[in-house]
Amino acid sequence: MAPSKKKQPPDAGHTRKAYQGIRQMLFHNEIVPGQKIAYRDLAERLGMSQTPVIQALKWLEFQGLVRHERHRGYYTEPVSIQEVEEIYDFREQIELALLPRTLARMDNTAIKKLEEALNAHLKASREIYLYGRLLKDMEFHLTLAGLSGNRVQHQTLRLLFDLLYLKYGGNILFSTSMDKADTAHKELFSHIRDNQLAEAKTVLSRHINSVKNHVLSGLERLMKEKDRAGF
Repeated sequence: MAPSKKKQPPDAGHTRKAYQGIRQMLFHNEIVPGQKIAYRDLAERLGMSQTPVIQALKWLEFQGLVRHERHRGYYTEPVSIQEVEEIYDFREQIELALLPRTLARMDNTAIKKLEEALNAHLKASREIYLYGRLLKDMEFHLTLAGLSGNRVQHQTLRLLFDLLYLKYGGNILFSTSMDKADTAHKELFSHIRDNQLAEAKTVLSRHINSVKNHVLSGLERLMKEKDRAGF
């Protein structure tokens, strides 16, 4: 009798492709908050079998982006005003805490790197592709945090952006004033370039809180509209 073959693990490349594909769908609001996720539909859209899709969903569950219910499958979480508020509050704590170290490490190379991130965001703000604006906004903040050299807090901040943009991306996008973000980023860059820590902290704190309040108001309005429509 021939020995039975051991079941091979799903191809890591396919799982990674499924993971990236589902992340894109979340970001573009193709999978909306509170929705049940159909494995077969995702597999067909991604052009692969269901196995790597399920593996990718396990990765996303570990990151808190989806949840699994026994015998029922995977779901995206519904919109949570409290969670969004907590994410912005934690963002503010991390970004403000990193500023002193960032300014202490600034040199011409770092200033140029931050300026390039700023210009990329300002250029994206003039484009029609709204999701591109959101990504460049995130990259500016992550570049600033990365210049501190604190890898743990930089990675934590990246995970917070994932929660914001992948769980709430489509809703957040149309609740955010990009014009105000442009002005705040330019002011922040000027203060950092001139090594003005107190002023930089003031602008950064005001900016994050302004965006938070704008987003929360937009989400509350959106939820009321859905309630009235019976969704």
